[in-house]
Amino acid sequence: MFENLNWWEIGALLLLALLIFGERLPKVIGDGMRMLRGLRAMAQNATSDLNRELGTDLQLQDLHPKAFIRKHILSEEDEAALRKPLQGLLDDVKSDLNGVKNDLSEVAAAADIKKPATPSASSAVEKRASGFDLDAT
Repeated sequence: MFENLNWWEIGALLLLALLIFGERLPKVIGDGMRMLRGLRAMAQNATSDLNRELGTDLQLQDLHPKAFIRKHILSEEDEAALRKPLQGLLDDVKSDLNGVKNDLSEVAAAADIKKPATPSASSAVEKRASGFDLDAT
């Protein structure tokens, strides 16, 4: 939830909370922590009640639809059969991308031309390339 906040924003929020709540801030923080502990306890009780009623070892992460299907509906063989064609496709794409990367590296290495050691040599090359003397103009 707070992964997008930087230190300045957190400091500003704390200062704002201090201005709004003043001396009551420690009590408000304590009440908020008690509420969070209560919510966490309710969630744990709900999962333990579900485990007891269903007779399984159900975790909170298992309630996500993808995880539920993967764990309770698909067998390991079914999951492997679904992954096999996709894994082959992924391997093909990786090998193609590695080939392109190698080709680009070769082109970049070939494009690196050593610069002339002396400035007079570079000016001579510029004169020949442009067709007229740059110093004369």
